[in-house]
Amino acid sequence: MSEFKPVLLALPSLTPSLALEVLPHGLTIHRLFVQADGRTHDIVIGPESPEDHSSNKYVNTVIGRYSNRVPVGTHKVERNGVVSEITAIANEGPRVSLHGGPTGFDFVPWTLLTPEDPPTLFSPKELSQIPLSASPSSYAVFRLVSEDGDQGYPGKLVTEALIALIEPGDQERKYRKPGDATQNAEYDLGSVVLVYRAQLVGDSKTVTPVNLTQHWGFNLEGSQKENQGGAEPLSVKGHTLTIKADRIVKRDADSLATGFIPSAGTPHEHQSKIIGKQYPEMGYDDYYAFSPFEKAPTRLPLASLPHVDFLSDVLRPSSGPSASRGTRSDPVVELSSDKSGLKLVFDTNQAGVMFYSNAWTTPDRGARKKIHGGSGLTGKGDSYGPGTAAFLEFHDPLAAFLDPANKDKEDTLVTSDEVYHNYVRCDVRFKEPTKE
Repeated sequence: MSEFKPVLLALPSLTPSLALEVLPHGLTIHRLFVQADGRTHDIVIGPESPEDHSSNKYVNTVIGRYSNRVPVGTHKVERNGVVSEITAIANEGPRVSLHGGPTGFDFVPWTLLTPEDPPTLFSPKELSQIPLSASPSSYAVFRLVSEDGDQGYPGKLVTEALIALIEPGDQERKYRKPGDATQNAEYDLGSVVLVYRAQLVGDSKTVTPVNLTQHWGFNLEGSQKENQGGAEPLSVKGHTLTIKADRIVKRDADSLATGFIPSAGTPHEHQSKIIGKQYPEMGYDDYYAFSPFEKAPTRLPLASLPHVDFLSDVLRPSSGPSASRGTRSDPVVELSSDKSGLKLVFDTNQAGVMFYSNAWTTPDRGARKKIHGGSGLTGKGDSYGPGTAAFLEFHDPLAAFLDPANKDKEDTLVTSDEVYHNYVRCDVRFKEPTKE
């Protein structure tokens, strides 16, 4: 199939609240539709035409093999006694290798898997929960093979990504404290689940850095009628953001990580905070390390793969009788809009999140969807400007393998004896408008 032909995922109910279009090109989430209050919202930014993602780097794509910035040069990596070398290639200036190098996972076609070519990095019990034959389905699994030496990274790496939509368990579920008549109800609209697995294959033992994420950018108000035709500026500065973090990465002049600094008491502390309040002059482009929390492992012993089941919990509805967190962590990020009534609640097994407010863009670059009030055409000068999206990219710390303190621990390295496991779940909710 064409790498720019959207794969439609939809909930099987007669009145689905969620639908998603994903492109094999860069595993790109082209559209994420939410039905609420009689309106259709597309809550991710991007171009109208799928083909325009070829000139819109890092807009809702996967990022790999390594998220964010790594110092250019050759680095020795070691985990559990296995040693290799990575040669990070410059693509954001002479000192910086960004998002996996010049041609990362975001810019190549992924293969949509079928019952005839099933996933290999999920256990039999997990596979039993992933129906791939229905059309349209609410589940899809994609595969990418990255050869040894790809972008300077050692080892042949096979990556499989599950993208799933989960129905609400009880569409009348209300997230309101009993007896609290002053608080408007929130309704469960369903969930989006991303699960990444990766394994080194080959005859010899090796180790490689792996740190994947989805570089998706949200605007929960972009599809409001008042934004059509540019009647109001498109912005996320009125959105409310909570990040359960106590530190952000300290960076040098090239945005390379140099340690952590506290976020409490600074504009980078987001506790039910309006994004536009204390908004930095250059916007947000920061990695937030979550406060300590219980989470599922990010690497599994290869020998245990046939016996694991990390999908049962992440694929359960978030409401209703079958709802259970199990191995899922508690929510770590919330993004909401009083204007649209939409709220996103995220949990993950990753150690932090990159929050980027689309700071390094201008309206004359790229294209803006028609549903967001744009022409949909590249080069028309009506694309997305700074502050128009909240990119929430869940991944482990930047270049963690370069910090000796992480040796054989949370070092973002994977050996031939391990399987990389990364999940992010986004619960979508709608809050009743205030009654006059």
